[in-house]
Amino acid sequence: MPSNTEKDAYSGQATTGHEWDGIKELDTPLPRWWLWVLYATIAWSFVYFVLYPAIPGLTSYSKGVLGYSSRVEVGNKIAAARAEQGRFRDGIRQSPLAEIRTDDQLLRFALAGGKAAFADNCAPCHGVGGVGNPGGYPSLADDAWIWGGSLEDIERTILYGVRNDHEDSRSSQMPIFGRGEDAVLTPDQIADVAEFVLSMSKRSKNAEAMKRGAPLYKENCASCHGPTGKGDSEQGAPRLNDAIWIHGGSREAIIAQITRPKNGTMPAWSGRLDTETIKMLTVYVHALGGGQ
Repeated sequence: MPSNTEKDAYSGQATTGHEWDGIKELDTPLPRWWLWVLYATIAWSFVYFVLYPAIPGLTSYSKGVLGYSSRVEVGNKIAAARAEQGRFRDGIRQSPLAEIRTDDQLLRFALAGGKAAFADNCAPCHGVGGVGNPGGYPSLADDAWIWGGSLEDIERTILYGVRNDHEDSRSSQMPIFGRGEDAVLTPDQIADVAEFVLSMSKRSKNAEAMKRGAPLYKENCASCHGPTGKGDSEQGAPRLNDAIWIHGGSREAIIAQITRPKNGTMPAWSGRLDTETIKMLTVYVHALGGGQ
């Protein structure tokens, strides 16, 4: 402790001996009420250690004499919430999808539950509100449905997914038309087909290439995508005569997709989500894009 402590002439309080630019620091004790509050919090911390889980170990932790568990508490709250929602969840589980759409109470419950389930399980790929994401994650908020947009179609897609290892998965595969020696079409032919595809949405800028691409499209593509590019939901073949593109609608992107197509996957949610949640998701997704 500094030896040059003294009593301040104005306040009568002792100083600490520290001085800066003529300003001396007073050695003012803490208020008693503040000290008692500090002591009380220290005492309470020891009581808390005894009553509640508090001290971590290498493989476990102190359980506390009250046996409290936040995990159990959350589980109880979830169970209570489910009990309150029971009649609605029962109604969702027992009702056909079309009936849920026409029942105001069930519809509101399904839309709210579907929105929450979508945010937890689907939004990372399909985006918030189903707007889609670059890289092959289709928008669910438009009127283009690769595998069909009816309630039943959407439910089946959610249940079994697309191109995964589930035995009932939806499956389609676009051929590789331009790889190596086994290429079906030459690079020039692929460019002509791409120009014809652009013409379906009135974006072609090369009439000669479009004409050359027409018979090539008819021979290689029309069986899946249709003669006019309207697509085929039974085969999972996307529509080509609109402005909605999963992997890009530029000439270069179309050429790349014909040359070496990208085929995305979607997980099957049956077994992961319960029946009510899948139905609520179905109703919610159907409402996002207007359904079919």
